[in-house]
Amino acid sequence: MPAFNHVALSVPADLLDEHGREDLLSFYGEVFGWTEMPTLSQDRVRLVLRAHSNEDFVYLIADPNPMTCPEGDHFGLSVGTPRELDAMLERARKFQERDERVEIEDRQTEDFKAVKLHSFYVRYRLPMKIEVQCFEWAKGLDATSLPGR
Repeated sequence: MPAFNHVALSVPADLLDEHGREDLLSFYGEVFGWTEMPTLSQDRVRLVLRAHSNEDFVYLIADPNPMTCPEGDHFGLSVGTPRELDAMLERARKFQERDERVEIEDRQTEDFKAVKLHSFYVRYRLPMKIEVQCFEWAKGLDATSLPGR
């Protein structure tokens, strides 16, 4: 079965200079645990953030016409427990204390009966937000359950 493995975003070349890469690696490393794939990085051209495996990554590529997004555009990450979600949110808040460019939409819980969706949004220097989610399934249901069955 196919699985999502990366997202690619075009950004201004200046964001991928030495200072910009340091900023990105610091934030995404501290908050999400992502690391650089140094063999793929190229100053002012490309930065690849390894997201826990060599087959899961965020690909940032310089472009003279970088991506822009409406406010609602984002990609999602899933964590296993509300505690993990809260820990990630706390790391983002701590980073925000020293860098005001961190944008956070606070934690919320939506109850859809079959699942409670715990989430928050965060953005740092990239055109697209990240929604971090935790699924709390109702008794007898899980991620493989089919609707109406």
